Amino acid sequence: MTQTSENVTWLTQSGYDKLKEELAHLTGPARSEIVAKIEQAREEGDLKENAGYHAAREEQGKLELRVRQLTQLLERAKVGEAPADSGVVAPGMLVTVAFDGDLDDTMVFLLGSREVAGDDLDVYSPQSPLGRAIDGKKVDDNATYELPNGKKATVKVIDVKPYTG
Repeated sequence: MTQTSENVTWLTQSGYDKLKEELAHLTGPARSEIVAKIEQAREEGDLKENAGYHAAREEQGKLELRVRQLTQLLERAKVGEAPADSGVVAPGMLVTVAFDGDLDDTMVFLLGSREVAGDDLDVYSPQSPLGRAIDGKKVDDNATYELPNGKKATVKVIDVKPYTG
């Protein structure tokens, strides 16, 4: 899955289906469970000092935030195949970069969104400083971007290939 500059999210069919399933669970069984917890806590009396009530309300807030995120993401989603293997850095590509051109200091990451990539892969948004710097670059191109501390960093693009999930 990948975000493009037009604020559209590219998803594989399996990624789209996975997010639809999560949304269905959150708006169905998960939402019902939280409502039941809140009702049960309300029946216990004084809400000011009712930790169970406050915890359930906080959980409800997190669930509703996730529902809104998924709804917006799926509304903007474009379902299709991985981007073409053009050799150009773009959303949906696995990118290998070397920091300061040092081939012993490399990193592989997905330029896109972490919604479907999972925890086993580093992901950088196309809107991040690194993402903006390398977008459109080809193998052997250099790119400079600003670090959070204000210093500049340079990377060299070593490899670019489509992320297939």
